[in-house]
Amino acid sequence: MRAGIVIKVTRADRHRLEAIVSDRSAPQKHVWRANIILATADGCGTAEIMRRSGKSKPVVWRWQARFMADGVVGLTRDKTRKPGKPPLPTGTVQRVVDLALGPAPGETTHWTGRMLAKAAGVSLRSVQRILEAHQLAPHRIRTFKLSNDPKFAEKLKDVVGLYVDPPAHAVVLSVDEKSQIQTLDRTQPGLPMKPGRAGTMTHDYKRHGTTTLFAALNILDGTVIGRNMQRHRHQEFIRFLNTIEEQVPAGKVIHAIIDNYATHKHPKVRQWLARHSRWTFHFTPTSASWLNAVEGFFAKLTRRRLKRGVFRSVVELQVAINRFVADTNANPKPFVWTADPKRVLAAVKRGKQALESLH
Repeated sequence: MRAGIVIKVTRADRHRLEAIVSDRSAPQKHVWRANIILATADGCGTAEIMRRSGKSKPVVWRWQARFMADGVVGLTRDKTRKPGKPPLPTGTVQRVVDLALGPAPGETTHWTGRMLAKAAGVSLRSVQRILEAHQLAPHRIRTFKLSNDPKFAEKLKDVVGLYVDPPAHAVVLSVDEKSQIQTLDRTQPGLPMKPGRAGTMTHDYKRHGTTTLFAALNILDGTVIGRNMQRHRHQEFIRFLNTIEEQVPAGKVIHAIIDNYATHKHPKVRQWLARHSRWTFHFTPTSASWLNAVEGFFAKLTRRRLKRGVFRSVVELQVAINRFVADTNANPKPFVWTADPKRVLAAVKRGKQALESLH
């Protein structure tokens, strides 16, 4: 034991120390401190106490001295330490916030953390903490598009009404096309994922043509009718409508939700629609493709099959798409609309008001 350290453990102190060690809810730092004192009271030397506790010699001496000065209470109370650097002045914090909310200097489009740190005369970490505390992210941007359709509310309620309360003895289909799907082949084979390394694929590729997927999502049961074609003109759209006509049972009224793509409003498409009385087109508002449920299927197709896929020919790509459609139809999930139309209309109104006030 270090010179000048004399440990006297009374019977009451030993009971309290043993109670700390046996308490399963006691903090571990209190447990090993109590064990150091108990081992000291048993006559163990510093080396033996270090071996038992797994602590260094200065740590053992520190808590022996703490017990000698303050008793058992001193083992369960940590000393407060002086704060490090003083917090940034309020004016400096406000300057960083004002700079981040204002225009970026020179020809840059946005502030970076290092630019803010240099302009405000503080460290990069200080800028990061200030931005995080004020929920500011100059490096990020979100895209948006507000519909200018004068009949937005009317069309929204019409489409959502079909989702929420579809007509009896009818089929509700969300119809659209995913055009220009590229047949991409990688220039070199990638490596599979393994512990510590993500899977790899080359950034460059070879193009082998494109295809267009016409799809109709059945809102009621979640199945998809799909057909690949080389182009996406009105001729192909009419052929796809004929495909749907063949697959939907006779006697069922068909409500088709489609967007405002010019192909869908072509005169020959309107003539086809006039010849098929059980069909009704419901157009989504302009610039509101998110309202078309089949877009969710297209997004899933892109994420799960196309983005990492390797295809050496258009036929190979089309076969892969057809297999994905078949897998979807093997385990379909009905489409469920959950957003309140009133909240959607209120959000659009707020967006327009914000744009008008700023511009």
